[in-house]
Amino acid sequence: MPASQNGSSSQLSEKYIQDSFHSYLKSSLTQAKAERLLDADVLASAEGDLMITGPALCLYFAALRCTTNPPSVPLPRLSKSSSSQPMELSYENCPAPFISFLRVWANTVPSIQNLVPESQHDLARVICGLPPLLPETHQSTQVVSGIAADLRAVAIEISQRRSFQDRYASDLQAALDAGGGPEGSPRPRKASFVPPPVYEPSPNSSPRPSLELELPNPYPAHPSPNGNTNLPPQSPGLLSPFSTSRPTFSSSSSTLGGTPSSPSILTQDSPAIEFIRETLYASIADALERQPSLRILLKRDRTRAYFASVAFAILDVATTSVTPDGAIVGVLGKPLTLEECPKALRPFMLELAGIGHQAKEIEEEDTKTAINLVQAGKDVPPSRLDRVKRILEEGVGYEQGLSGARDGRRSVEGRGVAFANRINGLSLGMTRLKAFRERQEDVFKVLAGIGS
Repeated sequence: MPASQNGSSSQLSEKYIQDSFHSYLKSSLTQAKAERLLDADVLASAEGDLMITGPALCLYFAALRCTTNPPSVPLPRLSKSSSSQPMELSYENCPAPFISFLRVWANTVPSIQNLVPESQHDLARVICGLPPLLPETHQSTQVVSGIAADLRAVAIEISQRRSFQDRYASDLQAALDAGGGPEGSPRPRKASFVPPPVYEPSPNSSPRPSLELELPNPYPAHPSPNGNTNLPPQSPGLLSPFSTSRPTFSSSSSTLGGTPSSPSILTQDSPAIEFIRETLYASIADALERQPSLRILLKRDRTRAYFASVAFAILDVATTSVTPDGAIVGVLGKPLTLEECPKALRPFMLELAGIGHQAKEIEEEDTKTAINLVQAGKDVPPSRLDRVKRILEEGVGYEQGLSGARDGRRSVEGRGVAFANRINGLSLGMTRLKAFRERQEDVFKVLAGIGS
């Protein structure tokens, strides 16, 4: 039986759940292709947010297949000899790392199954980034939006797992190969998805990160027994947001204990993609300074901490450094206008500005809500923006968030979850760009050093 290694005979192993998920993911992508929700070009290029769409579709189809109460995930038979294996993933046998995923998914199952078939089809369309067919005035529209937000939120967390990234290309290829045309027709496209660099340091890695944080004042570094570099906490105010002294990642080969011998890799004449990349990566240092919990997360789950840090950097840049006309003022105090940005990068820049605009709207709404509650003599719950930040750091399944959903504070369409998804979606999209992939392994080594 595929039990875990902790001695519990009732708990399924993580590998068994992963194998089952990818088995369903291949069939889900194939079905979406057959129903023309996703076409071969999208599957082959893996453009947009396909890393999110695929897992969300898998969760959607699993909800349609669910027949238990409380909801459990029907698992496929992975081999002919698996007749004695449990065929349902439940709270009793779910591995601990997947409990939050199961909890959020289970909350959506009754809502999905209660939708009329037309609304269920619209839910699949929304998950795939297509407009719903039913009019906006239809009573199920808001419900569909909320369900899609929750499924995509879980999918984002799944897509951040290395085990998923390493196997996603084969899932896409299986969908592309399925349903081949008649003899003589073009051969199936090849999936071009490439997983990001490995973040865990190898046993033979250098005891110091290959990139250093270039700070206004140097500070000593202390190698730890495991070979990482311990960086002492910085004094308040050292990392000032978007000033000319804002920290930037340097390609200097000097140690962290001395003044870097070479300038920042970013200059006034650097390409736009490098400017955007370094502006975001510099903001990671500010996120770690303002939120000590991210440092703790670095010790517990480095990959998750990396994505959370990038998401916070995006939120920071979007709310503090985007001008009213849409320009970005980042490291070195250099402005980048939309006109100066290459066409291929403009969607990212526009989305960054859109996130900043929406964040300010949410903040204004939170303030009005808080004032009204105080005037009515009621307690003020955590704001929506606070809940968004908790989701970015802890995931959509964090217990406080579910409590908020149960006591009615969470809006039916899940606007907070949808906004967190928007930030995470941009994070995943940008970090898959070649310029980011070239640097993020080095940046992660810096973060790993800070968290040690």
